[in-house]
Amino acid sequence: MEKAHVYLVGAGPGDPELLTLKAARLIATADVVVHDGLVDDAIMAMINPIARLISVAKSRSKHTVPQDGINAILVREAKAGHMVVRLKGGDPFIFGRGGEEAEACRDAGLAVEVVPGISAAMGGAAASMMPLTHRDASSAVTFVAGQCKGLTDQNWAGLAGKGRTLVIYMGIATAADITEKLISDGLSPDTPVAVLERVTRPNSRALRTILTDLGDMIAREKVASPAIIVVGDVVLKSDAEDRLIHIAQQAEALA
Repeated sequence: MEKAHVYLVGAGPGDPELLTLKAARLIATADVVVHDGLVDDAIMAMINPIARLISVAKSRSKHTVPQDGINAILVREAKAGHMVVRLKGGDPFIFGRGGEEAEACRDAGLAVEVVPGISAAMGGAAASMMPLTHRDASSAVTFVAGQCKGLTDQNWAGLAGKGRTLVIYMGIATAADITEKLISDGLSPDTPVAVLERVTRPNSRALRTILTDLGDMIAREKVASPAIIVVGDVVLKSDAEDRLIHIAQQAEALA
């Protein structure tokens, strides 16, 4: 076993077959697993049966354990001589606060290693046949967080538009604000957008519409987190269901 006492392990977006070999080995041999609430049950079942589990699940505006508390748990358990796995949905370093946890461990004099996972963007794009880059549609990809303080003050100008793809994490609850922000930044209301919900899981959905309809589509389709939003022409190259056309056809049928 490696010398590191703390492993920040990416569990990926859900499908246990997308775990790296190293991630699977570590969770099967850990003494302590500090895990998020979004880790799929099938992956949780792979954890060492005698490991001690510590849940630090988070939801919108409700954290069972604040980030400082999570950092303290990792340090405490590693200093007690345990092999600690911090099991996180997606990738630890993409909106996973893995950077903060790594810093806390290193400041405490502990060896720490990061085991990357497939992010929601990568997993969702692959599952819906959506190339985030494409020579005919996009040569740049940007990841942003749609649920954070000061959303209206963030400068997203130039991140979306012709030849670019914008991927928004944690944006379902703020979709109306995101739409207003992007349009005010000059993006066309007709820009293709997709919502990728519960990516790589059996009950996943990939839905597409146009920017001005984003918030309404999320409401009428009852989209729930975890989900990501993709903005850009690459959406049109995917297998995502066109819900805008679906609604228009319904209206015509009722006329």
